[in-house]
Amino acid sequence: MPILSKPGSSRPIDGVPTRLRSEKFIRFLCFACAAISILTTLGIVLVLSTEAIAFFTKSKVTPAEFFLGTEWSPTFNDPKFGIVPLVCGTALITVGACVVAVPIGILTAIFLSEYAHPTVRKIAKPVLELLAGIPTVVYGYIALVYLTPGLRTFIKELEVFNALSGSIVVGIMILPLVSSLCEDAISAVPKGLREGGYGLGSTKLEVTSKIVLPSALSGIMAAVILAMSRAVGETMAVTLAAGQTPNVTADYRQSIQTMTSYIVQISKGDTPTGSIPFLTIFAVGATLFLITMGLNIVAIKIVRKYRKVYA
Repeated sequence: MPILSKPGSSRPIDGVPTRLRSEKFIRFLCFACAAISILTTLGIVLVLSTEAIAFFTKSKVTPAEFFLGTEWSPTFNDPKFGIVPLVCGTALITVGACVVAVPIGILTAIFLSEYAHPTVRKIAKPVLELLAGIPTVVYGYIALVYLTPGLRTFIKELEVFNALSGSIVVGIMILPLVSSLCEDAISAVPKGLREGGYGLGSTKLEVTSKIVLPSALSGIMAAVILAMSRAVGETMAVTLAAGQTPNVTADYRQSIQTMTSYIVQISKGDTPTGSIPFLTIFAVGATLFLITMGLNIVAIKIVRKYRKVYA
């Protein structure tokens, strides 16, 4: 507790009241910023919930029909509101992107942390992270103009818009996230653990695979799940590369539609505000919000669980 006056005197020490006022202002400013974040999240949840309830009320579609239905055609004369095709398309892109990004990202992180020369690390990591700064629409056009034609020379049945191209470009997009977070997690492993392994006669590979990676498991798993959340929410690259055809399929050669690309399609301005197709935006958005929130909760639980093991 600060001394506000000199011994034997009631006169305050010069500058103390000013410092206390500054501390109170900084505390209030930090609280206001935190409150803005919380209130923004609550506002988004409130809007999504209100409009999603309005969709179910106005369309008279039951939650079971919405979440289990296999046909999605809300703008047709005989509308169908089964969201499974959109969830399936989103899952295809997410799984495909993780297949591309996770192995490459983890191996890149191992190289940068354990094998690369410090000079190489200082250059390679910022260059890799530059991939995250490329606009997503650029990735979409690259997939449409260059990647898909190249793939069609090997896969003749590949459609112009397909899930394979979308998965590859989204995997490249989330690669910096996976590699950077995994590299941070691996670098955070105490040096003493490595030296202990070397002291027992272990090789570099054995120390990396049996000591370092298990110790960094919580950070690696969190990076993977956060990258999945990023892939689930990707919009423009998927819209341009994968198309807008809602299908329930596991064939990466076909055109699909994700939840985000559907929101883009309806948000172009052709749909009347307040209509049932317009309200589907919020129903789909609420579903997407629940999926990403679930992935983030899983990531937090994994970090807490394995951090206790390797503390």
